[in-house]
Amino acid sequence: MEYMGNKEYWDDKFENRSDKPLSAEKSIIENIGYFKKGSVLDIACGDGRNTLFFLGEGFQVTGIDFSNKALERLNRFAKRNNYLVHTKQIDLSVINSLKNIGTFDNVLVNHYRLSKNQLEYVRECIADDGILFVCGFGWKHKVDTKIRKDDLIQQTDFEDLNKSFKLIKYSESQDDRGFIVTYIFKKIKS
Repeated sequence: MEYMGNKEYWDDKFENRSDKPLSAEKSIIENIGYFKKGSVLDIACGDGRNTLFFLGEGFQVTGIDFSNKALERLNRFAKRNNYLVHTKQIDLSVINSLKNIGTFDNVLVNHYRLSKNQLEYVRECIADDGILFVCGFGWKHKVDTKIRKDDLIQQTDFEDLNKSFKLIKYSESQDDRGFIVTYIFKKIKS
């Protein structure tokens, strides 16, 4: 199996995927009430399964991803539904790629592990009382050739957020994809 962390893997996957978006992440649907009405930054949005869900719920969404193929699909899906979406191609392997991205009421990170440096930039782009929602494969997930240990969300990833954010919900689940963790943080007013 090919490692799923590289751009070529995702460009190929999005180019060959059916012309229908996937359903939104179950944890996002189940926890929609935690999100603050307003704007969402969807980090590593892919072809927009979660972006489209938020647009349908009345949020203003900016989706960022390193795959131009994914963003083309997202723009096509949004147009079909008469949604206005903002997209930007950003390579998250560049440490300061989120610097000056803007200010958002919510930041969503689904199935992507941000570095501690990137989390610093995320801290700066969330409005007071805003939500940081992180969901993905957790530390107990089985490592293989597609998903490496470095891709797994670790319990220590968010230690540096304690001064700026309050953890309001944490959950773990196991499904056919593997071990999934969800963290929901609220930014403390500065």
